[in-house]
Amino acid sequence: MSHTLLAISLILLGLTIGGNSLQTGTETKVDLLKSLIYDNTKATVTLDSVALKQLIQFSSGSSNFRQRVSFSVYVRRKPLMLGGGQTVKYDAVLTNDGNGYDDRTGVFTCPVAGTYMFVVDSLSKPDIALHLKLNRKTVGKLYVSIAYQKTPLIQMSRTVVLKLKVGDHVKVENHGGNSYIYHDLSSGFNGVLLY
Repeated sequence: MSHTLLAISLILLGLTIGGNSLQTGTETKVDLLKSLIYDNTKATVTLDSVALKQLIQFSSGSSNFRQRVSFSVYVRRKPLMLGGGQTVKYDAVLTNDGNGYDDRTGVFTCPVAGTYMFVVDSLSKPDIALHLKLNRKTVGKLYVSIAYQKTPLIQMSRTVVLKLKVGDHVKVENHGGNSYIYHDLSSGFNGVLLY
């Protein structure tokens, strides 16, 4: 068995050499599987079922071991006039990897469990209150007081990191009365799976 194949076998089995533990992270396994595919094409190797699945995934050209999820949406066509409790429906989609965001409802539905970062920004008239909601729970607030009424529009932003389960819903909701959100790339909603 070649040195590379021995190293791959040991790492896939999680063994140690001379008392020193080898890295057993996914990246190390992936790098060794790559060298197995490209450098040892005529060698005979015995792999367990997990290693075999990784090898098949690699040889098919897919190096993603976890689905990528992200979205970036904004208000494009015209300003939004919102009533109390109304969900903000962003009508332009820049990205929607994982297809979690639905522009018909304004709701992101989590397709992959994990830790996500969400950013809400809005160019709005004063006296507006927006809430970032996880299912029915408020997890972030944006507010501009009527005290700024001499300013026609004001920019506000909020970033929240959340742990989500598959099927959780995240949306932006108007919490106040009648509210105005400006369009033309000035107001958006973004989310990304961090890990």
